[in-house]
Amino acid sequence: MSLKIKDGQKFLFIGDSITDCGRRGEGYPLGSGYVKIFTDKVTARFPELKAEYINKGIGGNTIRDLQNRWHDDALALKPDWLSILVGINDQHRVMLNGPEPVTPEQYREIYDALLAAIVPSLAGGVILMEPFYISRDDSGTGRRSRVLEMLPEYIDIVHEMHRKYDTMLIRTHEIFQRQLQYRHPDTFCAEPVHPNQAGHTVIAEALFDVISC
Repeated sequence: MSLKIKDGQKFLFIGDSITDCGRRGEGYPLGSGYVKIFTDKVTARFPELKAEYINKGIGGNTIRDLQNRWHDDALALKPDWLSILVGINDQHRVMLNGPEPVTPEQYREIYDALLAAIVPSLAGGVILMEPFYISRDDSGTGRRSRVLEMLPEYIDIVHEMHRKYDTMLIRTHEIFQRQLQYRHPDTFCAEPVHPNQAGHTVIAEALFDVISC
């Protein structure tokens, strides 16, 4: 087994709190979530690989927030690899009539613009992750059920971007839904948005698999 990442390359992770995971506090600089688990695994498996890893996740972010900081936190860093995980806050703000909601149409438009601006400069590639929700509530009532009904609109847009820009894709929501066929959601999270260590390990394993060759 080898990795698609090459010596001297820079790998940028960007997104919301799931990517952030304390990287601006006690977990500085990579956080304590899937980014750290993934980079630790790469280091353990490929000690000879000299790569730089940067975490630019910020809790609460939507795709619009990424747009507002795209120059400083993405383009100016000149990464070779880019991983994006964003969308659950966008969906929540629409569903809950929150501040600056991001409709699916806006999500598509902004996501497309961000990728168009950066993809041509990447020497490595792009990994897009589906927004996910760790629940199987199919009751048709309550907040969790409503999230699961609406989230596929955002997931489908990530798939559109994957096809348009020929990126790698991690079907994060699908992976967790498959896990939930065998285990209770509490195995992976205290609430459906933010994974615990087991949940972050699931994401890190999927990331490692897609970057392996």
